[in-house]
Amino acid sequence: MPHMHVEYSQGLDAEGTLEALCRALHGAMIDATIFPVAGIRVRAFRADYCIVADGHPENDFVAMTLTVGAGRTTEALKEAGDRIFDAAQKVLAYRLAEPHFALSLDIRVSDPALSWKDTPIHARLSSEAGAAGTGKMKD
Repeated sequence: MPHMHVEYSQGLDAEGTLEALCRALHGAMIDATIFPVAGIRVRAFRADYCIVADGHPENDFVAMTLTVGAGRTTEALKEAGDRIFDAAQKVLAYRLAEPHFALSLDIRVSDPALSWKDTPIHARLSSEAGAAGTGKMKD
């Protein structure tokens, strides 16, 4: 489970940036090499109603929350977070150059005793990796 939840304000819809952002985040999560590919999810949700900072009508935001399973070191998560945040900054550089934008990333570690999963995708990707001779998948 590395699940990226991207919440964003309505102003980003008109720009067509969200697909590029989601693809960049997905790629950065794979490139981090600490997450099982079969567990990666990137989902974006628009906040239909929000007031950002001082309420200026041009204010927009992207708030990213990455939930991961337990077992990785803080250092490994920090390196992955740096890679992921950098990918987001690159896609959103034009907005970060403006005074009405906010970007954030928070990584949360899920307690395995309080997390349930039934994911046949893992088995499929494991068997494909084995058949292709690419090695084992990490949990």
